[in-house]
Amino acid sequence: MSKINWGIIGCGNVTEVKSGPAFNKVPNSSLVAVMRRDGAKAEDYAKRHGVPKWYNDARQLIQDPDVNAIYVATPPASHEEYALAALEAGKPVYVEKPFTLSQESAIRMSGAAAKYNTRLTVAHYRRGLQLFKKIKELLQQRVIGDIRFVSLQMLQPPQSDMIAKTEENWRLNPDISGGGLFHDLAPHQLDLMIWFFGKVKRAEGFSLNQAEAYQADDLVSGELLFDNNILFRGIWCFTVLPEESRDICEIVGSEGKISFSVFGDHYVLHQNGKEERTVFALPQHIQQPMIEEVVQYFMGTGPNPCTAQDGVDVMKIIDTFTGRG
Repeated sequence: MSKINWGIIGCGNVTEVKSGPAFNKVPNSSLVAVMRRDGAKAEDYAKRHGVPKWYNDARQLIQDPDVNAIYVATPPASHEEYALAALEAGKPVYVEKPFTLSQESAIRMSGAAAKYNTRLTVAHYRRGLQLFKKIKELLQQRVIGDIRFVSLQMLQPPQSDMIAKTEENWRLNPDISGGGLFHDLAPHQLDLMIWFFGKVKRAEGFSLNQAEAYQADDLVSGELLFDNNILFRGIWCFTVLPEESRDICEIVGSEGKISFSVFGDHYVLHQNGKEERTVFALPQHIQQPMIEEVVQYFMGTGPNPCTAQDGVDVMKIIDTFTGRG
């Protein structure tokens, strides 16, 4: 491919700023069609964003000869269906996180990419941000020595500003999202751990619906032991008081510590009783750096920034932590 002409399936809120406009700002990339089951909303999106075509049927968009790559941005329940249809049509696919509903579904999607010899990338887009590239670089340079363990806390009140607002709160419906808010936020966090530390040797966890305010579990805890004997421990709770909100990951080494928020803009290096804070400017369209890497991969000029197997690995951890693995 000399240029990637994108079609978006599911042009909802997540595509308004985070991703959609970036497809026209990345070199060798353009957004040529969008789809939403509500045709009026698809037409409105297309007009507001200057997109030439709109559909209310995903298969019509996939079969459009002007579209040569697909971005699946629907809620997770339909990721597999649309990704498989696009892969069968020979069109590379960029799939929103969480990758899908379960490890089994993720394996089917990965298998389809291999079967049809078509490219598939997961939108764990924090890999593309300079903040996390720098943290990975510091770890590779052993700035804090040998890594001992990692601790993560994600504590949020029931009405958290961190959760994207939608017309229907599908994130709390396990049939659509796969679980609750853990399934929405943890994929980014768990994917970064895999990206930083490699393969997981063992995973264990617990999941509870303590408050019973909705169908999905609101408390999850989990531990990972990586092949290199680095230990990770995380806890996610979505029913704390606002003043107890916390979003912190700490990587502890033999010669210091790096602390950061997966949803923040800085890291802090702790060494010799001193703290060095480094702040990064986040892009207006948070997915733009990742989309640029995806375009290069789809064109054959760069590696896959987040493979289907990475998506399988994250879904396996999620299923294990929530008692489905």
